[in-house]
Amino acid sequence: MDFLQATGSAFTDGLAYLGSLATLAGRAAYFTFIGPFQGKPLRLRRAIGQAMETGVRALPILSLITFFIGLILALQAAYELRRFGAMSYVASAVALSMTRELGPLITAVIVIGRSGSAFAAELGTMKVTEEIDALETMAINPVSFLVAPKFMAMVLMLPCLTIWANFMGILGGSLFGVLQADFTFQRYITASLDALFLRDVVTGLIKSFMFGITITAVGCHEGLATGGGAEQVGRSTTRAVVMSIFLVILVDLVFTMLFYFLGEH
Repeated sequence: MDFLQATGSAFTDGLAYLGSLATLAGRAAYFTFIGPFQGKPLRLRRAIGQAMETGVRALPILSLITFFIGLILALQAAYELRRFGAMSYVASAVALSMTRELGPLITAVIVIGRSGSAFAAELGTMKVTEEIDALETMAINPVSFLVAPKFMAMVLMLPCLTIWANFMGILGGSLFGVLQADFTFQRYITASLDALFLRDVVTGLIKSFMFGITITAVGCHEGLATGGGAEQVGRSTTRAVVMSIFLVILVDLVFTMLFYFLGEH
């Protein structure tokens, strides 16, 4: 009975947590897409600043990591394909793996480490120092002022970062293809593009859009839920990273299954 009670309690707590994330994401989406048409101004300057921090400044580390991942994928694919005399399929394997799965997922994990944790730390510090209470005292909605710009920046920049990650992964695979698999650079890129269909790219971009919503909701929720004391800020930041990675993988699983069953029909 204790086990069943603990399981039921954990399940209801999980549903309540998902509900609070959905509520926060819905409010942020309202202030981002609907509020400006109802006289509620969008903090565009803050959103641009967040987009620069979330997107542009993430490009160097994202480029380096995804380039090496593309190279690793090419090496792993060639290890098996060489046994069957099918080295010409290395380009296809790398391109499909990056665009469908690894490009969006690796981008999300990097953004969680850089921006998701920063969202939680920033809002957690503001909560501890009572700055959020001060905003509410001045009749400024914290979700509109703090969360909506982050939401807008994340849902716009994460798909853009994913496209760049896909490109860098394919570029990394081409290094192996040119040096070891008798490709020319032009032929490798052509083979990669020939292997891709529009749905492969679109499914990855849809995933990245949902990842952006998830990362923003978790980071901001954990920051806003921070208790008193500086120690709680660190705990909220850690929890934001762990929960974001878990939920991103869960969202990835759900959408991969959805695209699989839709592809069968």
